Amino acid sequence: MKLKLEDPTIFSKSIDLISELVLEVKLRINEFGLSIIAIDPANVAMVSLKVPKSAFSEFEVGEEILGVNLENLKKILRRCGKTGALVLERNENNLEIKIEDKIRRIFTLNLIEVEGEDKEFPTHLEFSSKVEIDSQDLIDSLEDCSIVGDACSFKVEDNKFIIEAKELNSARTEFSSDEVVIEAETCHSRYSLEYLQKFTKAGKQFKKTYLNFANDHPMRMDFKSEHLSLSFLLAPRIETED
Repeated sequence: MKLKLEDPTIFSKSIDLISELVLEVKLRINEFGLSIIAIDPANVAMVSLKVPKSAFSEFEVGEEILGVNLENLKKILRRCGKTGALVLERNENNLEIKIEDKIRRIFTLNLIEVEGEDKEFPTHLEFSSKVEIDSQDLIDSLEDCSIVGDACSFKVEDNKFIIEAKELNSARTEFSSDEVVIEAETCHSRYSLEYLQKFTKAGKQFKKTYLNFANDHPMRMDFKSEHLSLSFLLAPRIETED
């Protein structure tokens, strides 16, 4: 097995984000590319990372499942510079990670057994509301909400997309169809800000964020580029009404 990424920046940042949700994952490598699917220990959030075969300048694989500790992997990936290429090779029970820049650096990461059944990212969920929003606008709105509470609502009313937190104090941001792309019915669902803010750290690498949600329904958040897709699924907060 040998994989080479000429620009590993987005991949490295994505591993950083996933490591905030889970400690250990299975890297799945097959003829289509590299992927990760994992659920956080609280069973509140799910993440899917896909790097297609076309993203790699070298791609020599059979079918591999590599168990890795993300804390250790992200520390190595952080050593990649902006101009360095990343090479991944399996060597028996180790993952050899090479960073090729002005000099070649070689790390060896011990592969581990990751417990738990294999998972699939749900594709059967139906969403009544779809919103495409500038990532920085979403980050700023969630930051506003975090000042007054630990959860916020996503609402669609009168062809507006609204992000609102309401406890003793409140914060509210409204977006019209001039500012965001809205394909939605009137709906309202509430989500944890802790998780949302972890997810939207990806917005620093992706200009647009794609939201899918419905009344008291899981929310799906997608980030897309030519060579990588990162998706999150988050259970709603339904114990308290705004």
